[in-house]
Amino acid sequence: MMESWPRKLPGLIRHAVRFFLPADCATCGVPLTTDPVPLFCTTCWETIAPLRLARCSQCDRPLPSPIALTYSPTHRCHHCVVRPPAYAKAWTLYPYLPPLQDAICLFKYRGKVSLAKPLGQLLINALPAALDADLVIPVPLHPTRLREREFNQSLLLADQVATHLHLPLSFTNLVRSVPSEPQSTLSRKERMKNLRRAFIIRRPELVAQKRILLIDDVFTTGTTVNECAKVLRKAGADAIFVLTLARTIESNVVPDRILAQRANGLLEVLKG
Repeated sequence: MMESWPRKLPGLIRHAVRFFLPADCATCGVPLTTDPVPLFCTTCWETIAPLRLARCSQCDRPLPSPIALTYSPTHRCHHCVVRPPAYAKAWTLYPYLPPLQDAICLFKYRGKVSLAKPLGQLLINALPAALDADLVIPVPLHPTRLREREFNQSLLLADQVATHLHLPLSFTNLVRSVPSEPQSTLSRKERMKNLRRAFIIRRPELVAQKRILLIDDVFTTGTTVNECAKVLRKAGADAIFVLTLARTIESNVVPDRILAQRANGLLEVLKG
């Protein structure tokens, strides 16, 4: 009887907090009670599922059809064939869609660091079996952006992954030396120009001959992680692998189920 109290205590505390400070789920708006993930109800959080689409064997870009992999399991997308990335392999684990999209935005732009642990757990839950690295490095923020945000969201995620994998974590060697516009506001061409020579390695000998696991929160065009990979390769790293929590998805590869949910939500808004 007494042994069950430590397990029940966090839920009782959350229930008491919700009683005095009521809050609603950031995605569906239902009142929260003892839900284990801050700002989200269990029903919404449990809809977050890993990407199951056919994907490029190098950048993990979802392919319009699984037929591409039928006779060529190592098929690479057009982008990787025309302009091969500097990293050996990228894993992009979840689609950047609500409620995960809502959670990342609250975490990253609203300072809801209480979401770091559940988001890190999502990363750990979907870690690829083929992952083999010597060192974990998060994508860095420029000092100016770090002062504004007060934390590096990629570092908080990378710390959990490194601990889980029992790997060393390096977060002061790869640095962002040039301030730049937020990537989310730019086109693909502008992103490439924006990040040119933006990263440096302070001590190349610490990454030489190492297999690096580079971690970021969202993979959009891959420009940021690719620029980091270029610098690491130039410093002598053996191979760079990329792991991101979420990936933006083109409309032509979003599952019909997700599109139907979006349409239903829009209809409810219009009715209201």
